[in-house]
Amino acid sequence: MELVVYLAGQIHDDWRDQLRKKAEERGLPLVFKGPQENHDLSDDIGERIKGEQPNKVYRDQAASEINNLRTRIWMNKADVVIALFGEKYRQWNTAMDAAVAIEAGKPLILVRPEGLVHPLKELSQRAQVVVETPDQALDALAYVLE
Repeated sequence: MELVVYLAGQIHDDWRDQLRKKAEERGLPLVFKGPQENHDLSDDIGERIKGEQPNKVYRDQAASEINNLRTRIWMNKADVVIALFGEKYRQWNTAMDAAVAIEAGKPLILVRPEGLVHPLKELSQRAQVVVETPDQALDALAYVLE
């Protein structure tokens, strides 16, 4: 059995690469999808597709339309969503993706450090599993596949 895992969360570091590598080392049959990890491409995609926009507001709106399309398609194909919250980066994309997963009825593994227990308490109650590290999320998936 192979699981498609949507990795929601910030794109500013290599947490996804680390998780992919660990899953491969463990021989877990997981296919990972997620947002565009090339930050510049993610910001520029609206204008690349729709042409130059009149200002930054429209530029951001055009990019978010295309990025939301990508998110919706891959999340709909996912068997499970891992949403990583960290303390270093703004987390609104992660919160949005977690909400979309819940709305779509996708199983959600919420990864959040102890320092975010209070701000994420309501979202945590809607997730199937809440852990503190991506490794723990991977352990949960390994158990599902056992």
